Amino acid sequence: MTDGALPRAALTSPSVARNKAPILEVLRRVLPRDATVLEIASGTGEHVVYFAAELPQLRWIASDPDEVNRESISSWRAALGSPNVAPPIALDVRAQRWPLAAPVDAIVCINMIHIAEWAATRALFAGAAEVLAGSGPVVLYGPFKVGGAHTAPSNEQFDRWLRERDPASGVRDLDEVAREARAQGFELTETVSMPANNLCVVFDRAAAPHTTDRAGLAGADRPGRARRGS
Repeated sequence: MTDGALPRAALTSPSVARNKAPILEVLRRVLPRDATVLEIASGTGEHVVYFAAELPQLRWIASDPDEVNRESISSWRAALGSPNVAPPIALDVRAQRWPLAAPVDAIVCINMIHIAEWAATRALFAGAAEVLAGSGPVVLYGPFKVGGAHTAPSNEQFDRWLRERDPASGVRDLDEVAREARAQGFELTETVSMPANNLCVVFDRAAAPHTTDRAGLAGADRPGRARRGS
């Protein structure tokens, strides 16, 4: 990669440059010290390779249902030499079985739930309940309503644009997201204000693990709770 040129097949998103450092500061605190982290809907792949470089003690699995995005992730991974990022997997959260060979210790999902149908949010937590080895966390980033209200006029305008583009999408209410999480055994434990009127929200599994009727991981053992970083 020379003269600022993008690697072959790599995509870029301007928002990544603005939000990657603030998200990283949350991840430094809440991710387990020695862990395998699954990123849901990795998109261009810029986030995962940045986080992997800054948190080299962690193992990262990038995923995306879109082949073009997976090619971009692979390109960034190769260009930056990211030894702790696994090749991206084709994962749609709505699938009955997520294509993972073993449980993971944490899940990160950035800017997905507002551009997807509500069923994707439900599926995200149902899948997390199956594939997480211990208490979590599940970390989400994006715009949210709080108490049924938008947190800024720009978010309201964005929500209107999303719903005009796809009526099934839209900025989600954090209380409703927390209810879906609770139904799968997760509790909202932290809400962090972020740039551009976004939030980073952290969910941890409740003390008693929740069992769902999803297929989950075939033959995978569930190790105990991983320790949080400082």
